[in-house]
Amino acid sequence: MSNEVRTEVFGPALLITIDRPQARNAVNAAVAEGLAEATDRLDQDPALRVGVLTGAGGTFSAGMDLKAALAGESPNVPGRGFAGLVEARVTKPLVAAVEGWALGGGFELALACDLIVAADDARFGLPEVKRGLIAGGGGVIRLPKRIPHHLAMELLLTGEPVTAVRAAELGLVNRVAAPGEAVSLALRLADQLAVNAPLALAAVKRVVHASDGVPEAEAFAAQAGELTRLMGSADVREGMQAFAERRDPVWRGE
Repeated sequence: MSNEVRTEVFGPALLITIDRPQARNAVNAAVAEGLAEATDRLDQDPALRVGVLTGAGGTFSAGMDLKAALAGESPNVPGRGFAGLVEARVTKPLVAAVEGWALGGGFELALACDLIVAADDARFGLPEVKRGLIAGGGGVIRLPKRIPHHLAMELLLTGEPVTAVRAAELGLVNRVAAPGEAVSLALRLADQLAVNAPLALAAVKRVVHASDGVPEAEAFAAQAGELTRLMGSADVREGMQAFAERRDPVWRGE
């Protein structure tokens, strides 16, 4: 694991922390490699059900490390894109816990997660147009799918940031926390996800991805395959039996 990315286990959750506070957690090659390794660990460890992504020192991430990029470092990982994450297919749920700034690629890292928790003094922005660039780590692609077209275009074309409260009003943020409490709230949200069947959680993510931008018939066909696999699983039988016996299910991921 890269020294610039830390991981800690909290019950069923893996807390993944970008640890470059001196550089506002900007993404260089080491961070990208560390995030790729951390998400691999999340997916491969059956005891882990949910990942929580955050940044150290009161900042989520300032995006790409421009100094490292000018020195020839790449913040991309082959097959995974920027920061080793924005184009990756992480099978387990990811929750972003945002404190302070999520700028450029930092905002795009949050958009790559499934849920976003943010402190009420956090800020989100895609300022790439101010530097002659576009938000190429998923911002231009994902943001217009998450919020109304004209609002997405305002953020993308002006490059101006919005508060976490405004982001929540737009539907980008799931929960708003007090300053300094984003990780705690994200871990509590992770616990809510982790009580559910891991195979079902992964299937939800696959169906959502497979149905993105395709005709409805194709989406239902993809869903039918997932449902067939789930109905043949031990976890479905356990879920039904636990309901009948009025007890909590014990998931095996099988």
